[in-house]
Amino acid sequence: MEQLQVEAVPPERIRYRCTRLQRVLPVLPLLLIVGGTTVIDWVTLKRTGSEIAESLGMWAALSLVLLILGQYLGVTLTESTAIVHSLRRRAIQWSNVQAIRVERFQGVQTVVIYEAGGRRTRLRAPITGFLSWDSEFEEKFRTIDRWWLDHRGPDWTPVLVPEGQWAGPPVPDGNPFASPT
Repeated sequence: MEQLQVEAVPPERIRYRCTRLQRVLPVLPLLLIVGGTTVIDWVTLKRTGSEIAESLGMWAALSLVLLILGQYLGVTLTESTAIVHSLRRRAIQWSNVQAIRVERFQGVQTVVIYEAGGRRTRLRAPITGFLSWDSEFEEKFRTIDRWWLDHRGPDWTPVLVPEGQWAGPPVPDGNPFASPT
């Protein structure tokens, strides 16, 4: 009985990052191309063993940095803010958020946060697409949307902005605050 009560307590924060596959796939072509050209250079004897080792070491280090950076990207949901982890970290107050939508960008579906001032922030994670598939994307989007609705505060009011300021695709019923799903 005590275990059920512990599970009923909502979490203080939720963190979404790129999946392992989404972190590895962008680096994989780089590794294959560099590894292949290095092997070709080695077979044709254009480079010495130390040059090949140095080249492979440099590209392996770069790949490791890209994998670590992919681990960092994402969003953390707290009770008062959405902390967006990108090249720089930025906190968005839930009371300032006007809408959360899913948009297509370069063949990938991303979650976009619209703020009262008209600023839109595209999240690096969660995302889903052809080579970056995330089977839990819809669930993650619904969680982010629900988190915003639950934490935006009782005094939240929608801010109407000119239609051209919403840079996303038009919403069929004309409501920019409507959920796309």
